[in-house]
Amino acid sequence: MNIEHDLTETLQRALTVDPDHIRRLTDKLASASDAEHVLDIAYRTVDTPVGSLLIAATETGLVRVAYASEDHDQVLQSLSDRISPRILHHPARLDEVARELEEYFAHRRRTFSIDLDWRLSVGFRATVLRHLTDIDYGHTASYAAVAQLAGNPKAVRAVGSACATNPLPVIVPCHRVVRSDGSMGGYLGGLEAKATLLELEAAA
Repeated sequence: MNIEHDLTETLQRALTVDPDHIRRLTDKLASASDAEHVLDIAYRTVDTPVGSLLIAATETGLVRVAYASEDHDQVLQSLSDRISPRILHHPARLDEVARELEEYFAHRRRTFSIDLDWRLSVGFRATVLRHLTDIDYGHTASYAAVAQLAGNPKAVRAVGSACATNPLPVIVPCHRVVRSDGSMGGYLGGLEAKATLLELEAAA
């Protein structure tokens, strides 16, 4: 019986997954991938007042910010399909993005200075998103006003679609776009997240 017990304990220890060991292996793999230039997309998550945000970056810059409601696993799969399957959890690559987000939510930052990779937005949607940074921190603009800024005053619905599919929410401030009557309209992170962001900026 003692032999059986000892053997069982040995097998259980062998099959036990050590989270720290797995983390160290992942970090080592990430560093090696970086050194060999075979890592196309690095990602991590950050905890914020609007929930857990997935942030992902290529060598060009930040390519994706995703709310938990978007399903982070599905977002990663989409990035793999649309950009590259060489994607890995590599927090260090995104330290600067995480730092700027932390400063923003702590009222210490009003604009972001990180490089952006715009490849997930094309055509008029890309034009709209690039104009969103024209809306100053603490201010809002109507969908109609943004359509005017983007050079097509009649494309109000297209502006709404661009905001609804913004791959870089918070950083590219689609939360500052509201309806002409001042009501919030929709938001890919949910109306509660939109209200939180607007209130945060108004309070600064």
